[in-house]
Amino acid sequence: MPDAPNSGTVATDIKDGIGSISFYHPKKNSLSKPLLQSLSSAIRKLGADAGARVVVLRSEGDGIFCAGASFSDLSLLKQPGEAKAFFVEVAEAILAMKGCPKPIIARVQGKAVGGGVGLVAACDYALALNSAAVRLSELELGIGPFVVGPVIERKIGRAAFAAMGLDTGWREAAWARQQGLYVDIFASVTELDTAVTALAAKLANGSVAAMTQLKSILWEGTENWDQLLATRAEISGRLLLSDFATKAIAAAGVKRSRR
Repeated sequence: MPDAPNSGTVATDIKDGIGSISFYHPKKNSLSKPLLQSLSSAIRKLGADAGARVVVLRSEGDGIFCAGASFSDLSLLKQPGEAKAFFVEVAEAILAMKGCPKPIIARVQGKAVGGGVGLVAACDYALALNSAAVRLSELELGIGPFVVGPVIERKIGRAAFAAMGLDTGWREAAWARQQGLYVDIFASVTELDTAVTALAAKLANGSVAAMTQLKSILWEGTENWDQLLATRAEISGRLLLSDFATKAIAAAGVKRSRR
């Protein structure tokens, strides 16, 4: 499903009961508003398709898994309503993953930042390369990890989330596995893909009714997230327009483009 030029793409496929979602953005697989919208749509589509019994989420390339929100998009937001609307799209992607009745496996081949960590946490099972470090950089940018916070805290606990949120430095993949963000980490892409394929095939041959019930139980206690994430999106949108955030995001965008 193509998006507007330079906003990224999202592709879906179903084979042998395994639904695949692959996203790509030329700027380190960052999350533009159109990409987020396409991602939410793809998740809901596979969730409703009886041909997909399990979903695998991946990004393209052998570099970073996801650099988080697109700084190009963020720098263009000037009004409170449109700033909130961007973060609502982040929330919608998380809610789509939460509401998907099929288990979602994350294949994490590289580093994840901000919203990328949120996507991994919103999956039901994440496998990664041992080089797939994680980072929450939002506080450094003056906006805070508010929208992705609930899903990350749900996965790794409040103490680990607080550590990531306050100390915006990188955390190694081994740390992420220890906290429960990753179930396992691997030394090579071949090993990672073998593990992802094996688990996906196993689940695709399982009981749909049982997996749907398990997914529902795993997400118990999140029934108020529509309202919670909307509130968090408003907070992030308001902070995004501050002088601190405007300058920090502009500077960070320059750094990202040079890497």
